[in-house]
Amino acid sequence: MACATGDLSVLAYADGFTLWHCKASAASQAELLGAGFFDPAADLLATGDMIMASARDGGRLLCVLPGEAGVSVAPMV
Repeated sequence: MACATGDLSVLAYADGFTLWHCKASAASQAELLGAGFFDPAADLLATGDMIMASARDGGRLLCVLPGEAGVSVAPMV
């Protein structure tokens, strides 16, 4: 499963930083962290952006990491 770009919404934008919301109600939190989940939105997401993600088993705050191919995210602690 992958994130559909239509499930992403901008909550705030300033100085090149974007705070996103992703309504991924069909995905689990583990899937959000999986390789390639956010790849369909690679042209929208930038390193350092944050994503507030709603999954079927709860929510997560994620940070977009620098990467060579695709989009990598890590949970915020």
